[in-house]
Amino acid sequence: MSNGITTSRRSLLGAAAALPFLRMPARAQKQPDTLIFGLSTFPPNLQPWVSTGASAGTIKLLTHGSLLSYDKQGELQGELAESWSVDGDGAWVFKLRQGCVFHNGEPVTAEDVKWSIEQIAGERSTAYMRAQFQSIARVEIPDPATVRIVTKEPMAPLPSWFVNYNVFVIWRKSAANEPIGCGPYRVTAQERGSSIELTKFDKFYKPGLPKLRTLRFVVYADENLRTAALQSGDVDMIEYVPWQSMAAIEADPRLKLDAKDGPFMDILFNGSKGPFADARVRRAVAHAVKREDIVKAAFYGRGASLEGVPITPGTPWYDEQLAHGWNYDPARSKALLAEAGMADGFQTTLLATATYGMHKDTAEVVQQHLAAVGIQCELRLPDWATRVNLGTRGQYEIAIHGTSADSNDPDGLSAVLDTSLAPTHGRSFGLKAPRTVELMAKGRTEFDQNKRVAIYKDMQHAALEEVPMVGLAWRSQGYGMVKNLQGFTNLAGGAGTQSVIQLEEVVFG
Repeated sequence: MSNGITTSRRSLLGAAAALPFLRMPARAQKQPDTLIFGLSTFPPNLQPWVSTGASAGTIKLLTHGSLLSYDKQGELQGELAESWSVDGDGAWVFKLRQGCVFHNGEPVTAEDVKWSIEQIAGERSTAYMRAQFQSIARVEIPDPATVRIVTKEPMAPLPSWFVNYNVFVIWRKSAANEPIGCGPYRVTAQERGSSIELTKFDKFYKPGLPKLRTLRFVVYADENLRTAALQSGDVDMIEYVPWQSMAAIEADPRLKLDAKDGPFMDILFNGSKGPFADARVRRAVAHAVKREDIVKAAFYGRGASLEGVPITPGTPWYDEQLAHGWNYDPARSKALLAEAGMADGFQTTLLATATYGMHKDTAEVVQQHLAAVGIQCELRLPDWATRVNLGTRGQYEIAIHGTSADSNDPDGLSAVLDTSLAPTHGRSFGLKAPRTVELMAKGRTEFDQNKRVAIYKDMQHAALEEVPMVGLAWRSQGYGMVKNLQGFTNLAGGAGTQSVIQLEEVVFG
């Protein structure tokens, strides 16, 4: 690394909320170049490479930049990179776009890309994508505008890693407590716990973007208050429209709803000790839950049962039979518990969160169905920040989780299936699923499409047996907004969590 680096991977990754603590100005009359967005929770922090939830991801996507992103069809498109390809030696080569600058005016260079990749992959890194990036052998810089990524083995899905909202290019001389990005907006004010204000970066590399001068994010942790704020005109757009409110927003002549299936709910396990270290007990849980009840109770029918690994229907990887491998079968569940020496059942705790109604409602349905087969669960419903902390530390026995794949490629499910990766709040803790992990790794190294399809179907078979997680329900995820807001499209499937990058394009018509 360059001698000019003024921070270490450990200090930058370990920094607290990396934004200025500036007081939000008193609310003034609504300006036509300002969007007010109802955020579901205040980000625990804005560390660029660490996962702390989708609300943090929303802010990070708008203040940082990466090599690639998704277009409105959910296909990869260039951002800091204008092109990417595999060379004759199997290395990925990215050609950088000219004219990109960081928020301090420094140019975005191949050295910054190289440094950022090395921080994510570093030995002491706590980055969300650390394990994937450790498959990179070295990063070469043939010229100032070219980055050549040499992997330890062929790596087919590597470009999709750079659309994740925990992978960004940061100025290589950033101070430890102030990672400097190059996104369309800069954080200019915040009221800790309640609001964050972003202001247009005038030197953003895309001509004419961003279109709005200011994005003001106001936290409405209560989903009903968030909806009411949209209906009353206090905000222009909200995330996580509660399912019971979707019909009302659709019926309001001044509002519109953009909802897509893709995110899903699942159960995670602490497999490091206790009953859930036994795959038979995990399979018992998988067969104990009637998913239709979750779709009705948590999502008002706006979703679908998920009885297998969350492979998106309609993609080449989907198999109808495998998709129902964890079908509702309480008799099978009881038999598996007996086989594991727990015929009389047992008591445990079930972690969820009170911040999101979908988590709480899902947990209550799961609690009822597990009780029916002899597993008595005590619900624990902390706020979201506490839920993230407990999950990452493995301080739970089983937990409800809601997420989306990082992409529609099966490798985008690494975050929930690959238990060899570092602990996060969204992956089972201390659980061993060696065949699933092995097949996920094998799929990454294969470029032939037909062979990849076969590998990932084998992976689904393995996951149904080893149970690194339990799929529960696909959910329709919606953004509500005023009808005259133009330029935003909610992306389907695994691309959905990246939709907010399009706020750089929105304008009031």
